[in-house]
Amino acid sequence: MKAMILAAGFGTRLRPYSQLRPKPLFPILNQPLIGLTIARLRANGFTEILVNTHYLAPAIVNFLRHEKDVFIQREPRILGTGGGLGRALSWFGSEPVLVINGDIVCDLNLQSLYDLHCASGAAASLVVHDLPRFNNVWVDGPGNIAGLGEDQVTGPRTALAFTGIHIITPEILRGIAANTFSSIIDWYRRLISRGIPIKAIQVDGHYWTDIGTLADYLALHREILTRKITIPGLPVPDTPFWIGDGCMTPDDVTFIDWVCLGPGVRIGKRAVLEQVVAWPGCTIPDGARCRETLMV
Repeated sequence: MKAMILAAGFGTRLRPYSQLRPKPLFPILNQPLIGLTIARLRANGFTEILVNTHYLAPAIVNFLRHEKDVFIQREPRILGTGGGLGRALSWFGSEPVLVINGDIVCDLNLQSLYDLHCASGAAASLVVHDLPRFNNVWVDGPGNIAGLGEDQVTGPRTALAFTGIHIITPEILRGIAANTFSSIIDWYRRLISRGIPIKAIQVDGHYWTDIGTLADYLALHREILTRKITIPGLPVPDTPFWIGDGCMTPDDVTFIDWVCLGPGVRIGKRAVLEQVVAWPGCTIPDGARCRETLMV
């Protein structure tokens, strides 16, 4: 089975932090997110993985340089989700491909989702769930996508949220303009208007988040470190204070609630850290009081 990770975006909502590293390389408990996603895909039976890159591409390429059966699609200009998938069409082949956004963390069984799509016979399947903050996918009674975003729909409909995971039969991508920016959501709209069924696979009872904002990124660490959730591929912490290798933490440093320090972090005397993620190698000065923030 093949999968594609969409990792080319700018991460604008995470600036200025995303100007230092691309969002797929943001560390989760000191492990880059894209590494966790690749491990998750492999554990679910996906043996070939394509990663598209554009923004800060060399950093992603360097991180993936030793990964077996992980292929890079370099995009000299940003192509969006539609253009990126269209560019990958020749790599996909004829079998369905699972596509996952490079900024999400979840515990879903990806192989089961793939199997559900294959059994449905649909041209594409969007994995959706009930998350009011993002509910803008309109699903009809038989489980078809009737509209997306602000589309005008009629009849009984349920509003659900797109998880950023979809399974696509590659043939439906033919016609997407090569090397031109486009959105796969707009392409799905076109297919729906032509009567081509796009299915909804609804999931519940799972954990899912994206790290699209700093608040989301910090909340993910809080839930992991306070043991409210367990993320496949990550260790279960013994305490809410995760200290990377080679950190310098004077005896008079105070940690409150939860803290995650990357390798080589240097903390000054009398510093107080509360609900803080500190990236590898950063320095926190003497007497600093840091709360609900990311230190880089």
